[in-house]
Formats: sequence, C-alpha cells, structure tokens
Amino acid sequence: AYAGVPGEAALEFKTMVRQMHRAGIEVILDVVFNHTGEAHEKSSLSSFRVLAPATYYMRDSETGAHLNFTGCGNTVNCNNPVVRRLIIDCLRYWVVEMHIDGFRFDLASIFSRAQDGGVIKNPPLVEEIAVDPVLSRTKIIAEAWDAAGLYQVGSFSANGHWSEWNGRFRDDVRAFLCAHDGCVAQLATRLAGSADLYQASGRRPYNSINFITSHDGFTLRDLVSYNRKHNGANGEKNQDGEEHNISWNSGREGDCAVRKIIILRERRIRTAALILLISQGTPMLLAGDEFGRSQGGNNNAYCQDNDISWLNWDLVNENRAIHRFFRYMIRLRKNHPVFRRHDFFESPEQEITWQGLKKGEADWAADAKILCFVLAGKGRDNDFFVALSSGVRPKMVELPEPPNGKDWRLIVDTAASSPHDIVDDARGIRVRTKKITLQGRSAVILIA
Repeated sequence: AYAGVPGEAALEFKTMVRQMHRAGIEVILDVVFNHTGEAHEKSSLSSFRVLAPATYYMRDSETGAHLNFTGCGNTVNCNNPVVRRLIIDCLRYWVVEMHIDGFRFDLASIFSRAQDGGVIKNPPLVEEIAVDPVLSRTKIIAEAWDAAGLYQVGSFSANGHWSEWNGRFRDDVRAFLCAHDGCVAQLATRLAGSADLYQASGRRPYNSINFITSHDGFTLRDLVSYNRKHNGANGEKNQDGEEHNISWNSGREGDCAVRKIIILRERRIRTAALILLISQGTPMLLAGDEFGRSQGGNNNAYCQDNDISWLNWDLVNENRAIHRFFRYMIRLRKNHPVFRRHDFFESPEQEITWQGLKKGEADWAADAKILCFVLAGKGRDNDFFVALSSGVRPKMVELPEPPNGKDWRLIVDTAASSPHDIVDDARGIRVRTKKITLQGRSAVILIA
C-alpha cells in the first residue's frame, strides 16, 4: 500500500534502506511472530490452520481450542521445529535481501512458551536467533512480556545479543514524574543503567532500551495531559487499551487554554526528555513526541487511520520550542560519552555521587521528591551535576564543589522558557553561588 509504483514495493523498500544507510541511519523492523490474522478457531480458514493447526498454533490438548496469550485469540507455537524454521528463514530474508539492521520482536515472551503455554527454560527459538550466523550480527530487541502476564524484563535471555524494552524504566520514570512516593531510589537505578536487571547476566547498559512512551499507550503530550484513556472513537465503549497509565493531567483533563497548566505541561515534557536522554542505556523516542504530538488521550490508536494517529508535521513549527529542546538534548548526549557508558558503575563513589537537597547526603526516604547526582568524567569527559524534582514547590539545592577548581555552568533548566531552557556547553551561565533554586516538577544540568 505504501509503494509509489504498483509491483515495485520490494525495490522501493530496498532503495529506502540504502538511502537510510547513506544518511547514517540504521533500520530496525518491528516483527509480530506471536499471532497471525487467522484469529480464533471459528474464523475463516486461510493458511496455517489449513496446513497443520496443531503444528503452528498453541492449542488446548483436550478441546483443540486456540490458546490465547496474545490478546488476539490465537498464539503461534513458536518453538515447534517447523515454526522455528519458518521464523528464522523469514528473519534471514529481511537481513540478506532487504539489508535490515535489526528487529524488535512484539510480545516476545511468547517465544518462551511451549505448545501447552507453559514457560520453557532456555527456549530454543530465543537461543537460535541469538547465535544464528546471520541474525547474530544484527540488533535484536525483545518486548519481554506477553498479554497473559508473562513478564521477563531483565530475564528474557542471558545472551548479550538480546536487548529488551525496559518496561521498568518506563514505569519508574512515569511514577517519579507523577510525584508518587517511594520513587527516588528506583529512579536512581534506572538512571544508572538498570544494573539490577542486566548486570548479573553479563549484559551491558546498552541492552536496556529505555523509553517513557511507545506506540502502545499515551504519547508524551498525553501523558502530561490526561489522567485516563479516552478511546471512545475506537468503538469499544472505552474498554480497550491499558488502564494502568501512570499519568497525570497537570491539573485539568485534556485540551486546556489555561496558561499556567500549559507551562507546567511543557516543563514536565522537557523534564521527561531530559531524564530519558541522560540515562545510561539506549534511549527510544516515540515519533512525534519531539514536537508535542497528541492522540487526544487515545492510548490504543492502532485502529485509527485518521488525524488521531497521523503524524502532523506542522507541529514541528507550532511547537518549535519543544522540538528545539529535544534536538539540543540529543546533541548533549551525543557529545558527551559520560551519558553513554558501555559498562555499569564499578566504583560508584568515584563515578557517580548521589545526593538530595544537601551535598554529600543522599535522600532515599519514601517521601523524597528530589534526586541529584554528579557524573564524573574521570579525565575523559566533563563532570556534570544533575538535579531532578517531582515536588510542587521550589527547593534550594546545595552544590558540590566543582572538580579541579573549575566552575559550574548552567546549561539546562527545564523550568525556563525557550531558548533559555537549554544552551550549548560554551554558552552556559556561570553559577557563582553555593546553592541553586530547583523549581517544582523540573530538572537542571550543570557542566564543569
């Protein structure tokens, strides 16, 4: 349907990939091997259920009914040798013929189930993808859960080739942004690369795909604008879509012309972007978040082929201040390897130092709303001081001494309006005091 010339889809796709590569952009394909379009056993026959339903699908051994671990009425029997061969051959085709650079596997925990739905230790398909001579050279990313409650974030595979969508990162960051109690310690763990999930298996921070929003659920704009889903347009009486969104509307549900609320929402968007882009691991952005796209509170918009789900590129100009902030934050991350470590912090007291409002004093209390830390460049990069607040009121934060007689310079303040919210390193404003004011629901970054 996307082809410019009928019959030329494959050629056009190859051309697209080649042009992406010339621009330095890799292409990762989202693939869905957990269910097919054949739905339940009463739907019309089309392919696999004609050939060998007991081979291709998980079924109840007594009734023959399809087992449903996907939410779609049928689940592919991925670890059957015949089905494994089909999947591996399909993936190889996209790499060898189309030159794809990697894959994101939808509901990948289905790969960990046997035909009866039981969970398999060291599932054959997961292991085979990781060691295949063609596929092991690509990036392989698991959505490490399924629709029936099998949640494997941090334990999907110990093989270092597998990366995972870090659902814990998403939930812990959202909870902090909503000022929930007991979030500061968890946020620190996510900022540091989620060693609790990946270090024991020998994986690295970059195996954690950090995200706050994705194609499933709210956009970032909606995350700060809605307390609840608004899926009425989907025709299912608002019963579809996730109920547990960990969102806060910033004071009023939905579209709002109150200037105070608009300013707060934009501040929270900038703070979320900052947290994502300074965290150790691999950041993932939802397309359109960088220019404030909304779905009107719809958190399950896959079925909407209209302006609910379309990308409105005019928003780049309409919300150019937010777009600028994202661009500058990406530039900051790319320019400073201290935000892109390959290894976990082996000597935390020398490489990352945590504190609350007072220098040298970490605050892990359940009601804490402030998290600050120093990232040490260790002679290979600048040192940075980061302060994050989910609280309501401004707070005075004590600054640690900058290293080697250098100055702290303010380069990011998400509470400031554009273009003062973020500047290049060389234009940072020298901080001459021993304390700074951290506004509520905001973040600052100082560079030494």
